[in-house]
Amino acid sequence: MGIFVGRRKKGLISSSSSSSSSFSSTFHFLFLVLYLVLNLERFSVVLGLNYTRYRQVSSLRLARIQRHIDKINKPSVLTIQSPDGDIIDCVHRRKQPAFDHPLLKNHKIQKEPAERPKVKKMVKIDEQREEENSKKERGGLRMRDIAWQMWHLNGTRCPKGTIPVRRSTVNDVLRAKSLHDFGKKRPRSLPLARRVDAPDVVSGNGHEHAIAYTGSSTEIYGAKATINVWDPSIEEINEFSLSQIWLLSGSFDGSDLNSIEAGWQVSPELYGDSRPRLFTYWTSDSYQATGCYNLLCSGFVQLNSRIAIGAAISPVSSFSSNQYDITILIWKDPKLGNWWMSFGDDTLVGYWPAELFTHLADRASMVEWGGEVVNTRSNGLHTSTQMGSGHFAEDGFGKASYFRNLEIVDSDNTLSSPQDIQTLAENTNCYDIKSTYDSDWGQHFYYGGPGRNPQCP
Repeated sequence: MGIFVGRRKKGLISSSSSSSSSFSSTFHFLFLVLYLVLNLERFSVVLGLNYTRYRQVSSLRLARIQRHIDKINKPSVLTIQSPDGDIIDCVHRRKQPAFDHPLLKNHKIQKEPAERPKVKKMVKIDEQREEENSKKERGGLRMRDIAWQMWHLNGTRCPKGTIPVRRSTVNDVLRAKSLHDFGKKRPRSLPLARRVDAPDVVSGNGHEHAIAYTGSSTEIYGAKATINVWDPSIEEINEFSLSQIWLLSGSFDGSDLNSIEAGWQVSPELYGDSRPRLFTYWTSDSYQATGCYNLLCSGFVQLNSRIAIGAAISPVSSFSSNQYDITILIWKDPKLGNWWMSFGDDTLVGYWPAELFTHLADRASMVEWGGEVVNTRSNGLHTSTQMGSGHFAEDGFGKASYFRNLEIVDSDNTLSSPQDIQTLAENTNCYDIKSTYDSDWGQHFYYGGPGRNPQCP
């Protein structure tokens, strides 16, 4: 197993005097340094993934990492141990990381959106039919309403007025390329060669996609989808597999792209395991300096006390058996302009304040739905990291992963099915996508693939 290096949080440590507290902190820090020096050069394998990137860490670098961890791990009023090893801290809503952002110092928390998206009458009828069908069988298999989170199995909940925050550890940072890269997506490394209306998916750093997208002339103020949850296998620790919604605005080939993202992902580098986890992301400068995953930097304002962003989703779908999915809706509040997110059955999670953005302070110009993986081409071969279920779109329900009931929010704050869906996959021999429409699932698609195979060397 990989090593675990932790530290008790400041909010959980009590002492009789400041001097004893200082001595305790110094002793703990020295012990931490010794532990790392003795252990980080060992070769360890976790869940079949190579953790050879651990190396001896200088006390100076370790001190920088610890200061960063102390900054994002806020004092908690209650700590919950999840069965999967996560530590969930219940942090007072006003003390969450969001308000470390210089633009949010005087931000007044919006407790609820001024208005939720309206649903067209014909869509309501489809949703009623969908609800009836979800209780039945589709293709001979049972479809479940929603997948929840593993830390709930503990039976303990965060108190009212607090939010659950997955605690970060020194180990988490050490898996990243650097402290600067911790919790962030890597910037696009090459200019895009694409059609004017094509999405931002072609890059030189190994990212591959199978997505549906819309870039219509209609003004876009939000998007929604129900996303099938799986646990795809990952070949290398610095690869990932995700399924998400993107809301985009700005220049794809410049430095001002704004993006809001949410879905599920498997990322051993970020989380230290291969479980699918609920995640969010934002950037206002093409992933260069702003934004991050989840609550690993300031920005996203969380309000919900039951949903931990970054926590493992459970249960997950299995081949030719029960299917589990999550519903995510992101929309722009028509009055205050904040971008809200709801999860499952209209459960509010929180919002991205309008102050964070430039182009998205107005509206989105494109929505993307679908899967993404990183292909590092280790040993000169395409990765065997799976997308979705690891099966191609043609395998259908119960075997291939899906997005169903795709919708966008228009300028009237109304949800409707997009009319101009297009699809894109860079290499259909590795991962593909197939879009269609019916009265039960509305606009939907199957997608994914195994990665390396005889047709994808």
